Amino acid sequence: MKSFNVNQDGYYGRFGGAYVPEILRANVENLKEIYLRELNDPAFQAEFRELLRDYVGRPSPLYYARRLSEKYGTKIYLKREDLNHTGAHKINNTIGQILLARRMGKKRIIAETGAGQHGVATATVCALMNMECVVYMGATDVKRQLSNVEKMEMLGAKVIAVESGNQTLKDAVNEAIQDWCSHPRDTYYIIGSAVGPHPYPDMVARFQSVISEEIRKQLLEKEGREEPDYVIACIGGGSNAAGAFYHFLDSSEVKLIAAEAAGKGLESGESAATIHLGSEGIIHGSRTLVMQTPDGQVIEPYSISAGLDYPGIGPLQAYMAQEKRSEVLAITDDEALRAVYSITKMEGIIPALESAHALAVLERKTFQPGDIVVINLSGRGDKDMQTYRQLKAAYTEQ
Repeated sequence: MKSFNVNQDGYYGRFGGAYVPEILRANVENLKEIYLRELNDPAFQAEFRELLRDYVGRPSPLYYARRLSEKYGTKIYLKREDLNHTGAHKINNTIGQILLARRMGKKRIIAETGAGQHGVATATVCALMNMECVVYMGATDVKRQLSNVEKMEMLGAKVIAVESGNQTLKDAVNEAIQDWCSHPRDTYYIIGSAVGPHPYPDMVARFQSVISEEIRKQLLEKEGREEPDYVIACIGGGSNAAGAFYHFLDSSEVKLIAAEAAGKGLESGESAATIHLGSEGIIHGSRTLVMQTPDGQVIEPYSISAGLDYPGIGPLQAYMAQEKRSEVLAITDDEALRAVYSITKMEGIIPALESAHALAVLERKTFQPGDIVVINLSGRGDKDMQTYRQLKAAYTEQ
């Protein structure tokens, strides 16, 4: 069976690598040389695990969704990353990277954010560690995720609204990289997803792998087995999926399903379904699949979900899809919204729009009664309430 671990050059098959400006080369090479050493240091792991337990609130519960299970005729478990401090899986990675930045002697932290969850998580750990924090966020996302902007500012972060492009996640990443180029010595860039130049995709996956590590232990307690039949996660860049899939990558019996954002439909011209619509190219320091024109110009993506509104995909997810290790479904805005209202009424859980794409897979797939299906509920829906209020009224009018 093929290995899905990154190789020594930072590639998953043809995907990955580190394509960075010369001014950042030393930073990236230094990070590549030390990250595994630091991550494997018992003192680092002890501090990381202590913060995950006492500050983040891990382990997050693995919840048996009884009513959903009855509706779909199978056993459905929700991995409750929405219950973490700051409301999503993003905090797992920012805790790890802030500890690494501190060990490297960095004093200033920058980050990009789409839905705002990574921005809030970064601002949170910067407050905790008393570090300067600058967060880049597309102006469109600032408007649709205003509550998270307010949280970041309350935590002491400077939020910079990006006016270029379609003013969403891609453009925030562009501006963050430009900042990094201007401040290479004192600045550490906490990338929020499993994207960017090596070693970021591997590093983020390792920090997020606590999700699948816990799933194995919790399933053993609940079902007497460590492996489910299916693990389902949404993918924008791919961080929560990387974490949910990590400890099952080499287990061929576990089927992995990734839900990307189809927006208004694959043929609509308003989509963010990179794996379905993209071709091989380079974006933000990595060779991967990119939504682009034949001459390599990036096509502006669209999704109702700010966290999935990205024209690329992490190299691990691109490789998994290429090798048929994962099944990738393109979920429309409408399907995701129907999933939101369904789970809210049936389980009393309001999910983030990103997580709703994973939940929508339940309407697309048929499962057997004996199957165990784990869905990574990557974030809570507090940040999306403005969207939910607006669209619920529109649905009611219909």
